[in-house]
Amino acid sequence: MPDIDVNRILTRADQLCSGAGVRLTEKRKRILELLVESGAPLSAYEVAEAYNRSTETSMPAMSVYRILDFLASEQLVHKLASHNKYIACAHIACDHPHQIPQFLICRNCKAVKEIGIEKSLVDNLSLQVSKAGYTLLDSPLELDCLCANCS
Repeated sequence: MPDIDVNRILTRADQLCSGAGVRLTEKRKRILELLVESGAPLSAYEVAEAYNRSTETSMPAMSVYRILDFLASEQLVHKLASHNKYIACAHIACDHPHQIPQFLICRNCKAVKEIGIEKSLVDNLSLQVSKAGYTLLDSPLELDCLCANCS
């Protein structure tokens, strides 16, 4: 996330959680902060390691998984299924409606960029999946790409 204002992002995340009737506890906030600051996808074990290095208390990976699941359910982070890693949502601090998130993942350097696509594209994809006798369960796509630096 270029030009990030971590405090603004965390404040907005706290507001979003309050509005949803859930709490962004200090541990949840710290995990989110680590992902925002990293700017790159991290596995739960990498998050746990970073957390444990940054605090006096230790947190097991299973607790980190639970926190990451919570943050994903609140749409503050996204799980990249193809890499089993998590990345902070690029749009937490935005005040406008968002499109459906999709992820461009560089095959060489593993850089990730979140983009949005129109709901109508996902609706069309869902229709095609349905016609094939399947049900679309999750709409984010992870597209195998080359970033500008690697191409």
